[in-house]
Amino acid sequence: MLDTLLQHRTIRKYTTSDISDQQLSKILEAGCRASTTGNMQVYSIVVNRDPKMKELLSGCHFNQPMVKNAPVVLTFCADFNRFNLWCKRSHADPGYDNFLSFFTAAIDALLVAQNVCVAAESEGLGICYLGTTTYLAGKIIDILHLPKGVVPVTTVTLGWPDEEPALTDRLPLEAIVHKETYQDYNDDDIARLYSVKEQLAENRRFVAENSKQSLAQVFTDIRYKKSDNELFSNMLLEVLIQQGFMN
Repeated sequence: MLDTLLQHRTIRKYTTSDISDQQLSKILEAGCRASTTGNMQVYSIVVNRDPKMKELLSGCHFNQPMVKNAPVVLTFCADFNRFNLWCKRSHADPGYDNFLSFFTAAIDALLVAQNVCVAAESEGLGICYLGTTTYLAGKIIDILHLPKGVVPVTTVTLGWPDEEPALTDRLPLEAIVHKETYQDYNDDDIARLYSVKEQLAENRRFVAENSKQSLAQVFTDIRYKKSDNELFSNMLLEVLIQQGFMN
């Protein structure tokens, strides 16, 4: 299992081979063994195999080709709908129409998603997380017919790898791990911890291609800029209100 985790690669190109229902069920069952708040399991997974549905979903993910090319697309949702229905049927008054409940369900959904990904990779399959899910969550809700109390939080494409990309760089553990209390960083720390990332050939190329002075500017000015963050934040807030999590 450690080898599987340490060899994780994002796979965006898949062969035409399918994934059997039996194998997918095995992977999803392993995913649902993930930790969950109070054993409530306030999440749902929508499985898409149909090319027409994947075509519709592709537009919600900026038409990234792996959405259409992967044999399976999984949308992981924060879901209090099912739990609320159970409560009401059992004459219990649910109080989950708030942001904390959404956050709880989103954590549950992401824990399951990661379990699914590790299980899939241990079977030799490739995966790709799509961070675009929350950008156009409202459209995904319409396409997948998600009722109130359900919000998509991440999407994973799943298939047999048709590529073997190099491992993506990661910050050293000393950048991430704090002992006993949080140890804030000084300027020298930041320079040292990000130096390897900044010197990688592909990252230096990103800087040059975008006519920027630093890799950080590629992130702040191109990839995840303030105006987009604010736009999609407001759109997601509207979705949470629409789906009953901000009453």
